[in-house]
Amino acid sequence: MAADNTVVGKLLEAANFACIKHENQRRNNHEQTPYINHPIGVAYILWKEGDVTDIAVLQAAILHDTVEDTDTTFEEIEGIFGSEVVNLVEEVTDDKSLPKQERKRLQIEHAPGTSPKAKLVKLADKLYNLRDLEKATPVNWTEQRVQEYFDWSRKVVAGLKGTNQKLERLLDEILGRHL
Repeated sequence: MAADNTVVGKLLEAANFACIKHENQRRNNHEQTPYINHPIGVAYILWKEGDVTDIAVLQAAILHDTVEDTDTTFEEIEGIFGSEVVNLVEEVTDDKSLPKQERKRLQIEHAPGTSPKAKLVKLADKLYNLRDLEKATPVNWTEQRVQEYFDWSRKVVAGLKGTNQKLERLLDEILGRHL
């Protein structure tokens, strides 16, 4: 029983931290969905559809955008969640000081060399984002930009293959609808 409480506590601690950090952020959709839905949704995809129960992976999924999109530092994450979680978050975090096209190019380039646990977070993140794009076009996005995102995602996902058959099959299905 105590072990279960520890796992639940670790997940709730990551969720609470991410909720505070993303508190005033919204997704770029017409409904202006609270941003926190995204990282929690990524963790949920890992658990529900990918059968992932590794607590560090689930915490990293919940925290995956905190450094990239808030004032959070890697040191802060390490101090609270430990080295394994911060290492995973570092692996999936884009360097926002680089131009957008360079960040996108680096995601494609780095995907194959990413650790298996970080690949899980990236797979679920892509799946969540692609599902969002199928539901609705983000504000100020053209259909061409949506298609470019699918095309780019296909290249990133190709470098993540061999990690989780269930998530990869779901991604193949959604990407196959947008060839």
